[in-house]
Amino acid sequence: AVLGTLIGATPGSTTLVPLRSPSGSATEKPVKHTAADRRRSRFPNVPLCTHENQEVRFYDDLIKDKTVLINFMYTECQGSCPLTTANLAQVQQALGERVGRDIFMYSISVDPEHDTPAALRKYAERFEAQPGWLFLTGTQANIAQIRAGFGDTPTLEAGQSNHLNVIRLGIEPLERWAACPTWSTPKTIIRYLSWIEPNGPRPDGVNLRIMRN
Repeated sequence: AVLGTLIGATPGSTTLVPLRSPSGSATEKPVKHTAADRRRSRFPNVPLCTHENQEVRFYDDLIKDKTVLINFMYTECQGSCPLTTANLAQVQQALGERVGRDIFMYSISVDPEHDTPAALRKYAERFEAQPGWLFLTGTQANIAQIRAGFGDTPTLEAGQSNHLNVIRLGIEPLERWAACPTWSTPKTIIRYLSWIEPNGPRPDGVNLRIMRN
């Protein structure tokens, strides 16, 4: 509702005059949104399918109350995707039992028309992905919503996606989100994740010098 209007708009002198509600209309009350509402509104809760052919909801099943590591890829990519996936396989190995227990890894296809669950399963096996790391596909419309939610332009072709070179890291219940380049070393990716963890180290000059080495 419009609460007021400016009159007397001379330089340095304006007055805000309240506007009355139309006769008979109820006074509008502000809508209160909880932290849970805000967190849920950040991501679409669309259905997806895993490389294990299981249907999941993006927010409820994959994101809510979890620490996550997310990248976008497609199986026919001949450029950065295989290198990124191989890199993430090393990340999973380094994190060990934490993956699937308190850290969850998701690789989301930007080419769902061709990346069926069977195609993703074959791709996951190629890189020896272990439990706790899911490869995901869905309808074009649902994938587009997720891409848009992460700042990508869903109308771009798969090979032109803005996010093929970015890994997203997040601690959803704390609403902490970060990103790092896919070409980062496995040690650096894990360090980025530790920086947003509640009891993790914080970046300083020493950390940054190590990352450049």
